[in-house]
Order: sequence, then structure tokens, then C-alpha cells
Amino acid sequence: MMALASKLLVFLAFSLAVHNTVALKQKATRIQFYMHDIVGGPQPTAVRVAGRSNFTGQDSIAAMFGSISVMDNPLTATPSINSTLVGRAQGIYAMSSQEKELSLLMTLTYAFTTGPYSGSTFSVVGRNPVMKEVREMPVVGGTGKFRLARGYCLARTYSMTQMEAVIGYNVTLLHY
Repeated sequence: MMALASKLLVFLAFSLAVHNTVALKQKATRIQFYMHDIVGGPQPTAVRVAGRSNFTGQDSIAAMFGSISVMDNPLTATPSINSTLVGRAQGIYAMSSQEKELSLLMTLTYAFTTGPYSGSTFSVVGRNPVMKEVREMPVVGGTGKFRLARGYCLARTYSMTQMEAVIGYNVTLLHY
């Protein structure tokens, strides 16, 4: 009798595991948008909150090493700042290179405020070598329609004036 009960429990546990796996089918979503990183003017969207004050060398990249900025950048449907606002990119980026290649460590959450993904977010953590034509960064999670997201985003600089930039993002998300 005990052997039959054990087999029944194993079968029941296996059945529930298969049912739960089938119920959680992954979806793939591809999104394109533009992020506006505005560091100057009367309403900057990225503000330096920490940095190096004791650097005496001539290398401008080395001089920025250790600088940290907090951002709340607008996300738009097209490269124009006046196009439809689809959300905000909020987080921190740090100047993480000391020589040759300007690179940032990005810790950002992309929060959508309008459209089909309104109320949903996904987060990116990774290295961004900003002078490369295309940068790939990992998606490490999400909420709302992007719950349990993973994937990647490809970032391309659309335009840059001084240190202000418009970055195009093509994102591929796998989520439930």
C-alpha cells in the first residue's frame, strides 16, 4: 500500500510540474525606441553626482574615470525629442575605463508609460563602450508584461553633440 501511495505522489508531483511548465510559455518581444541623454541646459536629465577631483594628467578619459551620473532620460518613439514619449530610462552610469576606450557601466531600468507596454519595465546591467558603433548589453529582468525578462539590447548612437546624445535601442526580450 505504501509503495502505491509513493508512486501516486511521484506521479502527481510530475504532473503538476509538467502542467506549470506548459502554462509558462515564453513570449518574444522586439522593441525600438530612442533615449535622450541631456547633461546640460536648464533641465538636464543626467546629472553627475560623484567624480574625481584630484586628477592632474592630460588624458580626458582618465580624468572622467570614477565619475557617476544619475539619470531620468526620456524615451521616444523616434529620434526627435518632440516625438511620442514612450517612457523613461532611470538609473546610474559610471565612467569605468581609465584609458583608450570610453566605457560606462550601465545599471538602468527602462520604464514604459504609454502604449502597449505601459506600466512594464525591463532592466539592463552591463558595460557600454560608447564609442563603438553598436553596443550589446544584457537584459537581466523585468516587470509587468516583461516579467522575468531576459534578452539583450543593441544600442547605437544616433546623434551626439558635446556630451549629449540620442541613442537608438533595439531590444529583444524573452518573457512570460
